[in-house]
Amino acid sequence: MRRGRPARVLLLLPTTTYRAHDFIKAATRLGAETVVGSDQKQALQDLQPARSLTLDLRDPGRAAGQIAAFAAKHPLHAIIPTDDETAVVAAAASARLGLPHNPPEAARAARRKDELRRILHAARVQTPRYSVMTLDHDPGASALKQGFPVVLKPTFLAASRGVIRADNPEQFVAAFRRIEALLHEPDILDKGGDAARLIVAEEFVPGVEVAVEGLLIGGRLKVLALFDKPDPLDGPFFEETIYVTPSRLAAGIQDAIATTTASAGRALGLREGPVHAELRVNDRGPWLIELAARSIGGLCSRTLRFGTGLSLEEVVLMHALGRSVEEIQREPRPAGVMMIPIPHAGVLRGVSGVAAARRVPGIDDITISATIGRPLVPLPEGSSYLGFIFARADSPAQVESALRVAHSRLSFEVEPPT
Repeated sequence: MRRGRPARVLLLLPTTTYRAHDFIKAATRLGAETVVGSDQKQALQDLQPARSLTLDLRDPGRAAGQIAAFAAKHPLHAIIPTDDETAVVAAAASARLGLPHNPPEAARAARRKDELRRILHAARVQTPRYSVMTLDHDPGASALKQGFPVVLKPTFLAASRGVIRADNPEQFVAAFRRIEALLHEPDILDKGGDAARLIVAEEFVPGVEVAVEGLLIGGRLKVLALFDKPDPLDGPFFEETIYVTPSRLAAGIQDAIATTTASAGRALGLREGPVHAELRVNDRGPWLIELAARSIGGLCSRTLRFGTGLSLEEVVLMHALGRSVEEIQREPRPAGVMMIPIPHAGVLRGVSGVAAARRVPGIDDITISATIGRPLVPLPEGSSYLGFIFARADSPAQVESALRVAHSRLSFEVEPPT
């Protein structure tokens, strides 16, 4: 990098992401120049060709070639993914450019639930037993081979999309057919490729669920935050709602969660950058459910502040640019977020009670991300929320209470589908 020139960062931002604003703001605060890499052409791309790049994000090899050609004219100093798909692109492109990166095969394995399970079992990291079916399988015959309860899921979707619990053969067949219909949707079929013909059936693991937000630095895991999920996630669908940090679990259990997450990262071969893990904890210890080579999704990162007020996106960017983050710690005050669930399918016609919800002690902010007049699709077919509620208070219990009270003051008018 020439003296006096700012670092140039490529942000991989699919058009469906919530993360664009926060990452661009973080880069600006750090004095870095941003290039937006997206799957659709940006409005001013012809006028500012060095500031945006249209990429085929569903073909990592082709996208890596497009990025390498761009970097030949406009050198890049970091490539930042924002979801599971772009994590694979970032790994492939960073490898070509000689930037710190995860091995592309590790990023691919983290994205694929069947590969993740296979690798974790081989490494003896505690994770659910599983089997893989194709859409050609007879679900009735497959159900007879299962021990119940089980959880069926696609191999490549995130945010609990298509994840369904079955407690008996009849529910197993119904879940299979529902996921099959989802996988036949054109956009998902295009996104998944061959993986859109696969369904994983894995044992249901009882227990409390937690999320780990971490950063891998030369293969070593730095835990940035451990979130409790106080709402039970027992199915039949697995819609996440409340995250609260710091965790209220015992210190020894928290250490075991960190150890399991680190072991899973090593087993996959992940080495650099953010990771987001989902685990369940019961009397047999932590079970690794998901491990993604990217930071937390949605707007949930706004829950976290570090050092003297740094955002999670700033910490991720600092690490990618070679700046030290070893000593950075999360601000100690408890914080949390509620992802506002969609109550039922329909068209959003109105939202009320936002002002009253904001007056609840401890509430930091409320963001309604759903659009009036647009259809709402709940889980397991959907992939979004009505919005996000953020809170900070003197204890995790007060954070949780504030989120629940604020949510109770919100009202959403959803017109049922005709």
